Amino acid sequence: MLGKKQKEKKQIENILLRQKSDRRMLSYVPDKQQIRNNVDRRGGKTLEYFEGKADDYIKSIQAGIRYHVDYAVKVTVKGGNGRRKLTCRGIDISSTGILLQMADERQQALLTDASMIFLRFEVKPGSMPEGYEMSVRQKAKLVRSVKTQDGTLLCGMEFDKTLAQYATRHKDSYMLTAASLMVFLISVFIMLMRAESVIYFKFNKWLYLYSIITAAFLLSRYLFGAFYRPVPIDKNYTPGVTIIIPCFNEEEWIHRTILSCINQDYPIDKLEVIVVDDHSNDHSVEKIKETIENLKKENEHYEIDGRVSYIVQPQNKGKREALCEGVKVAKHELVVFVDSDSFLDPFAIRNLVQPFIDPKMGGVAGRTDVANTYTNALTKMQSVRYYIAFRVMKAAEAYFDGVTCLSGPLSCYRKQIIIDHMDDWLNQKFLGQKATFGDDRSMTNFVLRHHRTSYQDTAICSTIVPNKHKVFLKQQMRWKRSWLRESIMAGEFMWRKEPFMAVFFYIGLIVPVAAPVVVIYNLLYVPLTQRIFPTTFIVGLFLMSLIMSVVQLLLRRSSTWIYGMLFCVYYEAVLLWQMPVAWVTFWKSTWGTRMTPEDLKEQERKKQKEELKRAEKRGGYAGGQRKTRA
Repeated sequence: MLGKKQKEKKQIENILLRQKSDRRMLSYVPDKQQIRNNVDRRGGKTLEYFEGKADDYIKSIQAGIRYHVDYAVKVTVKGGNGRRKLTCRGIDISSTGILLQMADERQQALLTDASMIFLRFEVKPGSMPEGYEMSVRQKAKLVRSVKTQDGTLLCGMEFDKTLAQYATRHKDSYMLTAASLMVFLISVFIMLMRAESVIYFKFNKWLYLYSIITAAFLLSRYLFGAFYRPVPIDKNYTPGVTIIIPCFNEEEWIHRTILSCINQDYPIDKLEVIVVDDHSNDHSVEKIKETIENLKKENEHYEIDGRVSYIVQPQNKGKREALCEGVKVAKHELVVFVDSDSFLDPFAIRNLVQPFIDPKMGGVAGRTDVANTYTNALTKMQSVRYYIAFRVMKAAEAYFDGVTCLSGPLSCYRKQIIIDHMDDWLNQKFLGQKATFGDDRSMTNFVLRHHRTSYQDTAICSTIVPNKHKVFLKQQMRWKRSWLRESIMAGEFMWRKEPFMAVFFYIGLIVPVAAPVVVIYNLLYVPLTQRIFPTTFIVGLFLMSLIMSVVQLLLRRSSTWIYGMLFCVYYEAVLLWQMPVAWVTFWKSTWGTRMTPEDLKEQERKKQKEELKRAEKRGGYAGGQRKTRA
């Protein structure tokens, strides 16, 4: 039996998609020597096949990505011997086909001789990207049949329709209709409830006005998010890009992060990667060196020597210092910041740079998905929250070219803007304390003063999120402090921006700050003093959480949608009450989730206090004993 600690460790082990690796480490990088071209390995379709339509080309490539699975697949075959049924194992799958492991040669022969084949299986949550989970029953054809060296019998099957096409016909149509209807009805009901609040103005006009403004503000986010469209790809627009990865104690993920950043469908002479290790005290540096050496050995056609490098800080100076060290040596006009536990989609950079066609664009955020969604309930809640935060909230801000946070996992800036503000960024202080986190919001403020900022939904990365409540709560507290600090600073200039953008910014600042007071008033003060059960308020919260979940279902078709409602409950019960703490501690500079110099100093101060208390107790105990003896 596993011990208690082992069981706890097993429960929180991150569950990630098991993508089948290509035999080439850099399978998406264009070959400058033209020895090979980037093509869909199943269909052999090039960009020219799609008449230069890059979006269709990318979808074709993504459809061929395979994932390791373990499915029971029921097969019905029709042939000369009539109709036969058998069960085998699916061992890897893509949107276009599945690889079956056969029990014996008889099963393999049945498939080889069949005139018609039907497959029936369940796409399990977490085995393919979100949205694919469903029951599948459709025709397929045998495209290859092999026997491996160890005697394993394999049959490669091609679906009659891709899983994306199958979902559109058998799953998405009714789901989209139901979800769209629900979103409409919920929105109408919320507006009617808020309109009813007018009759309560005589009791407390300010709090009920807050209620109406909050509902209108949140619904507007969904409205403008629906209007948002990403900038389409211009295949001829490929500005020079330097990716900078700041790393601190990330030995588990840094290898994967580096590979995802260099394995991009982007001209090799226009892309470089710089890893800056901030004096890690684990094996991160060794992993960085090992990864780069392996790239140099196995990929002689891709000029790794001149495109991938690393810097090791002589001492821990913080994330901003690490990023600036990379910017100082960056070769190209655009710099991309990528967190060391985030992994880029192979087409992320090509998509991310497109808004910079606008010369006034200063910074662009990509979309961040959760890599370890299916680990536990906490990570599933975060997955819904991340998707809505980016696809709805950032998209709504992008509609006005005013994204207020170019998030750390994936964001792109014009290098010159960072250089112009580097000293201010590095030496930023607030209430006399040096700012050590919130670097993404802080730099976004510098960009927003004189430039536009946007969001590119098609530039996707996935990141590892906390799977323990303790770590998650520390992260959220740090984010609230930095949000409060940077929002106050942004308030000094946002009024000069586009009117709609400015109004929404200030409403978005007031709503969360005042939320704890409003909740206490509605859930405690009114019931206790007026003897009225807060039905309207509770129903309103329920509807707002429901609309978040339904929009996740509508846009992503994911089985995690219900966790949006759970997140809203978690937010009201736990996260909301971090805001009052942030009010009085937003000057703090500790991270809480990593041992920065400030965290070490704080840890030392706590240790000294504990030792002082123990010394005082020992002194008091000794004094008491002396009095007793006397």
